[in-house]
Amino acid sequence: MKVITDRKSLKDFLDEKVELYNRKDFIKDDPISIPHSLSKLQDIEIMAFWAATLAWGQRKTIINKCNELLGLMDGAPHDFVMNHQEKDLKRFEEFKHRTFQPIDTLYFIKFFKDFYTNNKSLELAFSNGLSNNDEHIEKALINFHNVFCSLDDFPQRTRKHIATPERKSTCKRLCMFLRWMVRKDKKGVDFGLWKKIKPSQLLCPFDIHVERVARKLNLINRKQKDWKTVLELGETLREFDPNDPTKYDFALFGLGVFEKHY
Repeated sequence: MKVITDRKSLKDFLDEKVELYNRKDFIKDDPISIPHSLSKLQDIEIMAFWAATLAWGQRKTIINKCNELLGLMDGAPHDFVMNHQEKDLKRFEEFKHRTFQPIDTLYFIKFFKDFYTNNKSLELAFSNGLSNNDEHIEKALINFHNVFCSLDDFPQRTRKHIATPERKSTCKRLCMFLRWMVRKDKKGVDFGLWKKIKPSQLLCPFDIHVERVARKLNLINRKQKDWKTVLELGETLREFDPNDPTKYDFALFGLGVFEKHY
């Protein structure tokens, strides 16, 4: 493992790794490949959100389950959630991924239909809780959680699939989803379709790979794995690039997954 003793050298090292791993070549083996197979804004939003939600376990399995789900919606998620008949929902009774059960799937469909009946983009469910002056996306995540859980007959068990900083969760999946939708560069991995949330407000998805590498590189000092640790990492990464701190997710995740000595 490379020993780095000063901040400038560490930034140069991480910038180099961002260039290495922020490439289209990696899309096919990542859950982001699912929304990349679509072109309509709402289809991308729905499947990006679902792919991020189901993103635990082996990536191959996650991709397979997302493709199964996409097939159950006839390859057109937005059209399906808006125009399905009650009988069409029976096909989801066997869809499961780990602790994600049919009751969760059916509520997701209900939420999407309700939301898109009144809104063009899922972005509003996040951005309505955020201002330009907010340093990061904490308020956006809290607002989304409250909106998502607000419909009648909300199943309490579904709440565990939608994290919130108010429960001290790292909110890894939601941070990843927002990175996909908000970040934009010329590499073609992240979509950059949303404009009401600034890339500078994003926070790094904090999974086991990112955590391990961040600790080895002394990017975080906090011992716990919780929301405050995510904020600590965010502060550190903003020192390296205040306008686009989550680009370093590519570096930290890539080091953790592809360079085993990290």
